[in-house]
Amino acid sequence: MNDIHKYIGEALVGVFTIFWIWGAVMWARKKPDAGSLFWKLLAVCQILAGVQALVGIILLVMGFVPTTWLHYVYGFGPIVAFGYAQLYARRETELKYPYLPFLFAGFVGWGLSLRALMTGLGM
Repeated sequence: MNDIHKYIGEALVGVFTIFWIWGAVMWARKKPDAGSLFWKLLAVCQILAGVQALVGIILLVMGFVPTTWLHYVYGFGPIVAFGYAQLYARRETELKYPYLPFLFAGFVGWGLSLRALMTGLGM
């Protein structure tokens, strides 16, 4: 189960990387829509982050405890970032770039997931 958590973490960092770079390129090119692939990647990022958190909770219940409490912050941070992006995007209906809150959430999620992977691997 520990290996599954590690592999999902590695996949999550990879998907987050593609996601936020895609959004950044669309924003730099001043595209009003990031395209359907961006929104599909958003769904993949959110689902994968949720599955990763669930596996982490299962590991915690099984007695596997991270070496630092920051691992929890890094692990659940992307979920919080995407939740905030969802709330912000719903509230601001007239956004010029509607994908921008998710781009920033993906960047935050990427950094936090990378750091969670590093603490989990003992770096």
